[in-house]
Amino acid sequence: MNNELLEALNILEKEKDISKDIMLEAIKNSLITACKNHFGKSDNIKVDINPETCEFHVYAEKTVVEEVEDNVLEISLGNAKMINSKYEAGDIVNIEVKSKEFGRIATQNAKNVILQKIREEERKVLFDQYYGKEKDVVTGIVQRYVGKNISINLGKVDAILSENEQVKSEVFQPTERIKLYILEVKSTSKGPKILVSRTHPELVKRLFESEVTEVKEGIVEIKSISREAGSRTKIAVWSNDPDVDPVGACVGLNGARVNAIVNELRGEKIDIINWSDNAAMLIENALSPAKVISVIADAEEKTAKVVVPDYQLSLAIGKEGQNARLAARLTGFKIDIKSETQAREAGDFMDYENEYEEYEEDFTEEYEEADGEEAGSLDEGYEEEMDGLDEDYAQEYEEADRDVTDGLEESHDKEEAWDE
Repeated sequence: MNNELLEALNILEKEKDISKDIMLEAIKNSLITACKNHFGKSDNIKVDINPETCEFHVYAEKTVVEEVEDNVLEISLGNAKMINSKYEAGDIVNIEVKSKEFGRIATQNAKNVILQKIREEERKVLFDQYYGKEKDVVTGIVQRYVGKNISINLGKVDAILSENEQVKSEVFQPTERIKLYILEVKSTSKGPKILVSRTHPELVKRLFESEVTEVKEGIVEIKSISREAGSRTKIAVWSNDPDVDPVGACVGLNGARVNAIVNELRGEKIDIINWSDNAAMLIENALSPAKVISVIADAEEKTAKVVVPDYQLSLAIGKEGQNARLAARLTGFKIDIKSETQAREAGDFMDYENEYEEYEEDFTEEYEEADGEEAGSLDEGYEEEMDGLDEDYAQEYEEADRDVTDGLEESHDKEEAWDE
């Protein structure tokens, strides 16, 4: 019997991760419960269990008295001396209780105590196991639709993918394997209740961590992420190693890494941009693939005015405003996008480059016709005028984080890099 018990406890410990010590404690409590049911009280019951062999003994501690009034708690002096002649009145005698003598009800109650403890420990082990995975990604197998929710099997426990956490365009079939983000793990009387999501932005972040070694190791950081599940995600990345290109690392050779994530997300588009501490540059990057002429960002107000070429306005805003909306969430700025024509009409955009060119043309014509003192005077006037333009230019963008009015060339280079 002891060998069978030891084997059963070893199996429980191996398969269900329930500690043998905990189960031995449960057996001890069950024997005490059985004694209480059999004798009516258990205050004087002591159980000794050898954890190595699972051999156990149950003792009833009885006080030696001249005249017995309670058979459960007391033993007569004569009976005590039959056990050991040294016993005297007032001594404590340990009388072994044979568990085989317990009645059916007492045995059943003891069994229930053990089973209840096994169930409690099993629930606790599962809760601890999945609570440690909270805010992480797991792989689950689709079981069935429960109303508008989906039951997902995670191995030892089922999770619920609620309607609010589903991507509307996704339809799953039973036995299909999918990646899920664990939102919350709750402890209930029926075991852990696990809530999962397919729409959470952190799902994309965790997928990059699992797919991109540089992200997992912390060489490349995902600084910010904005997502419209099922449609498009923008992430801003930064490299802690100057020799590592963060965007290239996330894209992978021939797009292998990002494509693996796109496939897992059922074709959801992913834009990867370079993070910058300069708000204006970050906003320019966030609006990719649209070209940007100028960005004026107010770091205190968290607002930005962006000017784009006329033919790029719809691309910058995106379908139903999606590109601008995701860029705003990614950067944390409220972004006002205007075309070059709109900005000029509103007086929000001054093309100083054209002013420089126009003034230089006028100056060149005058200088060629002048000579001597008149030419020297023109030189001084030219310098003063150019300084004045520079001052106006600086004042115009005094509160801006960055001005990119010098052109489309840089934007063009970035667009080519984006396409690659």
